[in-house]
Amino acid sequence: MIHIDNVCKRFGGFAAVDGVTFTIRKGTITGLIGPNGAGKTSLFNVIAGLYLPTSGHVFLDGEDITGWPPHALFGKGVLRTFQIAHEFATMTVRENLMTVPGNQSGEHLVHAWFSGRRIAEEERQIRARADNVIEFLDLTPVADERAGNLSGGQKKLLELGRTMMTDARVVFLDEVGAGVNRTLLRRIGDAIIRLNREFGYTFCMIEHDMDFIGRLCDPVVCMAEGKVLAEGTADAIRADDRVIESYLGKRYRGAGHEPGTNA
Repeated sequence: MIHIDNVCKRFGGFAAVDGVTFTIRKGTITGLIGPNGAGKTSLFNVIAGLYLPTSGHVFLDGEDITGWPPHALFGKGVLRTFQIAHEFATMTVRENLMTVPGNQSGEHLVHAWFSGRRIAEEERQIRARADNVIEFLDLTPVADERAGNLSGGQKKLLELGRTMMTDARVVFLDEVGAGVNRTLLRRIGDAIIRLNREFGYTFCMIEHDMDFIGRLCDPVVCMAEGKVLAEGTADAIRADDRVIESYLGKRYRGAGHEPGTNA
């Protein structure tokens, strides 16, 4: 679905992303791992239209989308979340979800004046969709809570829910597990798996928790120093000497988890 072709992103003389090439296949959950400073988030920012690449191209189903702005990619079903949740803190969970669908009639002044019935019906449909998302993510107890009052894990669930309010095709998740307790992390993982298997979502996710990666992702891509270091199954990546040396650490070999993470 997404092909990243020899993408480079330089900041002055520093290459944050240095000739990265790999493919995100339709219907997969692709993991993207690597040490801090490996270029993972910079690559996401290039794909999502926040950064213009210095060179290289990004393709969606064969169409060159390099440098498209985020709102244009949103219209194509390419969405991303952030490591730090970007909720509307003073709005409720339900209201946060209802803001997502684009081109709502009430956004236009003329319609607001003359198309009250149309706007009301549209809002009813959007509210019903939001309620379905809330139920799917088990957020019903906090549906009318201000989003700013949610826990870190609940905010990550809300971010995931916002991708469900539009016709998402591929979703880029930036450290969805960061700062999340184990119980909520399992709920988030369950939701991602269901969205992938039941609704056909394609995901690419940056994550440091190798247990979480191992449960959800195939394939896994490891980056280091702006380049792709290795690509394969989670088990193959765990056993790769280059990945152990540059990222997991020698103590990881045979230990079954990554030291220093919440795994």
